[in-house]
This record gives sequence, C-alpha cells and structure tokens, in this order.
Amino acid sequence: MNAIRLEELTWQDAKVAIDESQGVAIIPIGSVEQHGYHLPLGTDSFVAQGLAEEAAAKSKALLIPPMWLGWCPHHMALTGSITIRPEVLTEYLYDVMKALKTHGIRKFVLINGHRIVNIVWMQIAAQRAQEDLDVRAVIFDPAYMSKELIAKLGIGPVGHAEEIETSHMIHMHPDLVHMERAVDNPVQDKHLYSVDPNYTKDTLCYVPSRFKDQKAHAAQSGGTAGSPTKATAEIGKEYHEHLVNRLLEVIEQLRGEEL
Repeated sequence: MNAIRLEELTWQDAKVAIDESQGVAIIPIGSVEQHGYHLPLGTDSFVAQGLAEEAAAKSKALLIPPMWLGWCPHHMALTGSITIRPEVLTEYLYDVMKALKTHGIRKFVLINGHRIVNIVWMQIAAQRAQEDLDVRAVIFDPAYMSKELIAKLGIGPVGHAEEIETSHMIHMHPDLVHMERAVDNPVQDKHLYSVDPNYTKDTLCYVPSRFKDQKAHAAQSGGTAGSPTKATAEIGKEYHEHLVNRLLEVIEQLRGEEL
C-alpha cells in the first residue's frame, strides 16, 4: 500500500482522497543542514518524510509535500546548511494549513524531523491555525514520542547525527549513510544545561549556538555530538516502527475528536 501524495493527484482525485482521509493530513517538516561526516544534509527531512509516508499509507491520511528547509542557524559554519528565518517558516506553514482547510482538511499532524529547533515556530503556526481557522493541529516529534522506547533500549542522549539519528537513517536510507566516516564525540554533561527532552535534571532552555562556537565544535568533531559508531539497523528498525505505531494512534485519536 502506497501513501496518497497530494502532489501526484488531479484536483478531482484530490477531492476523493480528502474524503477518504476523513479530513486528516500529514505535513512532514525537516531541515537541510550538516549531519557530521557520515550522514546527508537532508537527514531531518528524510526522517520526517519516512515516518509520514508509512503512516499515511497505513491510515489513508493525506500526505502533503514536505517542508524541506527549516531553522538551523546553529549549523551554518559547515557547507550546505540552509537556514530559513522562523517568521518565514511560520507564515509558510500557516498558509499551507489555511489552503488545505479550504479544501476540507481540518486536522493536521505536523511531523518534525528537526528536533527542538523547529518546534517553537511550529507551535506558533499550529496555535494560530487552530485559533483562526478552527482546525486541529498536533506536533509529532520523534524525540518526545520515543521516550519510553529510548529508556528501554538504553540509547545515549540526544545529540546530533548520533546513535539515534544514524540508526534511523541506516534503516531508512542505508545507501546515504557512510559509516566508515563516522566519528564519535560523546555528549558531555554540562551543569544546568541539556538539549535532550529525556533529561531529568534542572536545565536551561535551548538557544542556537553562535557562529564562532559552531566553528570550534566543527573542528573538534565535524559536526557530530554523540556516538554514531554505536548505531545499528536493528535499533533503527525498532525506533522507526515504534514511531509509526504512535503516529497511527495519533491519527485515530484525531479522527475521533469533535471540532
């Protein structure tokens, strides 16, 4: 079974697909940014799209073209990273939901592949859409939606291009992963600070790093924070399946909600 992709449909077929979706659409949202020596720049977008495609295929939710680019000022020290201002992204996402509302979509699953950095502007767009358009919009973030699994597997803390992201990419796109280039740079405890949603101690909130700090980090590890050499296809498969199952649960919950 294949996902129903909006961009591949005629307008008449789109009407049928929206009816079959029961008014639910999935919008994958990622980023194009450096992911160390071993992962492609599009990793975050591949993550969001891979989850969205499988969940859409299994649920008949309508799959919307992905937002490939995100907010990543903290990765601009390395070649290929593209950052878009969050105010632009907020307006873009709001306009997508507004257009789809016109055609009968009233419930949105926004899949974030770019972790905590995209979440702030996605929250703003989702809240505005819910208030102004009378729709329902939820944000599905893999780090937040895999806490139970991560605890069970004993995977290391969230970093960047680390064991979790690398395992997931090995499962989804092994041809794009260069494990022979992977370099470990274990996440170090820092007093009163962590970017990991699973972190249980007191912590400051995340602020993207300065350009000069990025250059120092890049010189140390090539952009990686964590231990990608511990990644396996088995971890990636279990992680992916857990997230898809949670996505399906979220979609069914949305379908049961009254607006």
